[in-house]
Amino acid sequence: MELYYSFSVLIVLASFFAYLNIRFLKLPSTIGIMIIAMISSMLLVITGNIFPKTFLNFSKLIAEFDFTEVLMGAMLNFLLFAGAVHINLKDLREQRGPIMVFSTVSVLISTLAIGIILDFVTDLAHIDIPFIYCLLFGALISPTDPIAVLSILKDAKVPKSLETKIAGESLFNDGVAVVIFAVILQLAQDPASDFSMTHVSWLLIKEALGGFILGTVLGIQASKAMRKVDDYKVSVLITLSVVMGGYLIAHAAHISGPLTMVAAGIIIGNYGKKTAMSPTTKDYLNKFWELIDEILNAILFLFIGFELLLIPDILSYWPIGIACIGIVLFSRFISIWIPTKIIPFRKKFEPSTIKILVWGGLRGGVSIALALSIAEGPNKQIILAITYFVVVFSIIVQGLTIGKLANKILPKARTATL
Repeated sequence: MELYYSFSVLIVLASFFAYLNIRFLKLPSTIGIMIIAMISSMLLVITGNIFPKTFLNFSKLIAEFDFTEVLMGAMLNFLLFAGAVHINLKDLREQRGPIMVFSTVSVLISTLAIGIILDFVTDLAHIDIPFIYCLLFGALISPTDPIAVLSILKDAKVPKSLETKIAGESLFNDGVAVVIFAVILQLAQDPASDFSMTHVSWLLIKEALGGFILGTVLGIQASKAMRKVDDYKVSVLITLSVVMGGYLIAHAAHISGPLTMVAAGIIIGNYGKKTAMSPTTKDYLNKFWELIDEILNAILFLFIGFELLLIPDILSYWPIGIACIGIVLFSRFISIWIPTKIIPFRKKFEPSTIKILVWGGLRGGVSIALALSIAEGPNKQIILAITYFVVVFSIIVQGLTIGKLANKILPKARTATL
């Protein structure tokens, strides 16, 4: 009953905030909902002394909501599948080189760069954060968030090839990032742990390759089943079973659930739609997953806005929070620029393309969920606070300006071929 109560409150608030956004702010839905939720959080804090019962009850509701478990164990699977099922495999193949490099090598470069620079900055500012926790922050903030990227790119007028690079990277970098984060977290909480390069490499291969294989098998088998019945109600149920059952299998096998969902979504969205569905079934399936995507995004960004209530005295962290925004953007640039100079990609990357890739690397709920998963201790609060600063800046500032930046700096004559 408690879970039902919590979701009921969030759904009511999400629908009300979505209405306010469409009616007055007229911003992209996810950004508008998050901004209204942040303003509501501030008002709750300000009026907390006047209406303490209301403030305490709502703060308790947010605190008891296991954001990490709900996002990483449930919502992320639905959102990734919903995004992947609309990805064109042909476009993905054309950009496979950059996507593979940016979702692996770039995550490692960014993690190291953020960790080293943050350690240097905190030493200068006399802030006591161990180097291992600086690396931990680098690991959780380096991957671009597929939920934020896919939802915001819908409204940003970015060239198709660039959109595919950014979206593809965000879909595939979770497996690498989660393993790196898990390894560093284990070392931070248990310094006696011994993680050899062989062990870490095996974890990465098992997570990534296992997720791809499982997702591909599920996608192919689901497509074959849908082809035999071609009923839109049954087809929707089959895709739901792929997401929910696929996650249970991935979790039990200790392989990447997110990559399983991405692979299954791409297979069903391309092979399945082409060979197993009538136009009616395809239409119903597309609309169903678009609706799921919109509803869950609304709830997610609402919750990101209300995360302010979980960070007491967040304003006391503003200097290091603003510094981290610059550190993350610079490290993102380094992680994109170095591979484009070293690796011989089929097409040369122009400076304007690199700028869009850097600015379009949005962070979101996944980073907050990873920060919340850190065990309670002296370093958790500051990591959660600086993560929140980076995520809010990323979604609001970068999310609202990525389309305008692309139109401004990309030569119009070359927009279609980038």
